[in-house]
Amino acid sequence: MTRSPAASRRTTLALAGLIAVAGATLVLAVSGAHEVHADSGRSHHGDTARAAASMTRKQVAFHDGMRKLWEDHITWTRLAIVSLAHDLPDLPATQARLLRNQVDIGNAIKPYYGRAAGDRLSALLKEHIVAAVALLQAAKAGDQNLIKQRSAAWYANGDQIADFLHSANPRNWPQKAMRQMMKEHLDQTLSEALNRLTGKYAADLRDYDEIHHHILEMADTLSAGIIKQFPRRFR
Repeated sequence: MTRSPAASRRTTLALAGLIAVAGATLVLAVSGAHEVHADSGRSHHGDTARAAASMTRKQVAFHDGMRKLWEDHITWTRLAIVSLAHDLPDLPATQARLLRNQVDIGNAIKPYYGRAAGDRLSALLKEHIVAAVALLQAAKAGDQNLIKQRSAAWYANGDQIADFLHSANPRNWPQKAMRQMMKEHLDQTLSEALNRLTGKYAADLRDYDEIHHHILEMADTLSAGIIKQFPRRFR
């Protein structure tokens, strides 16, 4: 699809504003979130082999399963970003598959926190996806007011997800740590999307590598927290 020069300039200006915000918040998020991972991920950052050897089969299976779910999350998110950025016809199907992943993540916690909690997490994660798509659509349209509104809604949803996780497991998932972790995920995803939309493909690819690294830390934080909260379930 070919856009007029005027439309392209409006989109570029709108995206430039979002990039400036994303760049500033990303610096703050990374410094705080790395403190979270230092506490929650010491086993796999310090002595991975020893930690793996000490895990039961159930722990390993749960750990790997959680990683798979969140890797699917960033994979289908990326594909949705590419489809949206380039007006590809597969966007509805890709977005539907991405939303299904949010149900899978919610189902993964149901054995520990119950059906209602799992459904609530899925609902919050679906809102996360829908809000992200809406934000990027506003950016493509160059609507500054809509960008501000949708950006605020997206980050507020991130805090809701973090607060939900904290309430489920306050001892192992402190509220501040969860909020920092989610904020870094949002900041990185926003940077990835904006670089894709503005044709900065090398930066876009670097963003995805960082997102992949972070999401594995995030998945490990979640699996480790559940294992610690329900040790008898993983013997």
